Amino acid sequence: MNDQILTLKEVAAYLKLAEKTAYKLAAAGKLPGFKVGGSWRFKREDIDRWIEEQKSENKSS
Repeated sequence: MNDQILTLKEVAAYLKLAEKTAYKLAAAGKLPGFKVGGSWRFKREDIDRWIEEQKSENKSS
């Protein structure tokens, strides 16, 4: 299985963000994630795709 699931703490470290910032982005729907039993989870491939989208948006602004 190639789908790696990350916790909020792991995605914050991966993006080099504070956990609180990652939580706010996820809660606002700006960071692709889903809740399992009240805890945020993220698919690494979704996060990687989101990073590429952010890079594209920054180039066009």
